[in-house]
Amino acid sequence: MQPRWKRCVQYTDAHLGEALGQVYVRKTFPPAVEASTLDLVRRIEDAMGGRIRALDWMGPETKQQALTKLAGIRNKIGHPEKWRDYSSVRLARDDFEGNIARAMEFERRRQINKVGKPVDRGEWEMSPPTVNAYYDPQMNDINFPAGVLQPPLFDAKMDDAPNYGDTGGTIGHELTHGFDDEGSQFDAKGNLKNWWTREDRQKFEARTQCVQDQYAKYIVVDDIHINSKLTLGEDVADLGGEILAYAAWKDATKDKELRPIDGLTPDQRFFIGFAQWACTNERPEDLRVRAITDPHSPAKYRINGVVVNMPEFSKAFSCKAGQPMVKPADQICKVW
Repeated sequence: MQPRWKRCVQYTDAHLGEALGQVYVRKTFPPAVEASTLDLVRRIEDAMGGRIRALDWMGPETKQQALTKLAGIRNKIGHPEKWRDYSSVRLARDDFEGNIARAMEFERRRQINKVGKPVDRGEWEMSPPTVNAYYDPQMNDINFPAGVLQPPLFDAKMDDAPNYGDTGGTIGHELTHGFDDEGSQFDAKGNLKNWWTREDRQKFEARTQCVQDQYAKYIVVDDIHINSKLTLGEDVADLGGEILAYAAWKDATKDKELRPIDGLTPDQRFFIGFAQWACTNERPEDLRVRAITDPHSPAKYRINGVVVNMPEFSKAFSCKAGQPMVKPADQICKVW
């Protein structure tokens, strides 16, 4: 069991997340960091637009719909524009159980009061201190709480390479969710609507099948393989996100003279930044459960499964043909 103070913080975050979030944002998310993050997001969206226009497998009709959807994505960075008002919740220092009950009743009423009213597209499903991010297909928005925009994931004092490799990849990941096997079924307004021609959809599915086949070969633990049909959306988003981040980083630094730092070239720093977000240590028991239930591949393969499809990685680390981290050119998976 975690220390009491940690559990109390978790209760506060769960039930009064935007009240806690206001304090958290004031202390950890200054306007300069918010501005640099937004610049990062826009560059990655520009990279996505460029890749859509250049796709050789997608017809002009579907491309136009994809670009319309991309232009319609709402970027929600750091925290809500309008904070939730908890003033009606009575809190007492000597009534922990009552505080929880009253906060839950507040949330229940808040949800019920939505009935019959227009969708609030400014609403967040995560609190600002949360170390996570998400794409909402029914809102067509990408959401990055302030918690995920902190060191060691994003550090405004660092050079661009690791920031793009790490946080840039996360941004690209969520953006790609709008165009993965599930998100691609929703249009620019978040409606469940097919905007693909039949031929383009078939080509898309053939390309995602490459990813599915690749991940199906990976062993999670013992003789258990990744259920790559379950993880397909996340695997496609991991791959697309890092490719977008790399393209955006190259564009952002095209007029800069980049030099090695700490004995690592800029490209090496980009990929090490990517790998560092997935530093994990999991028990075999947990890996077995996740293999059946988690739509994400194990952390190891969320990195290695991506970079084997990026020749830029092989070049950065001087990998040779036939080595484990090098795929033959004709076997590289390319979706977005």
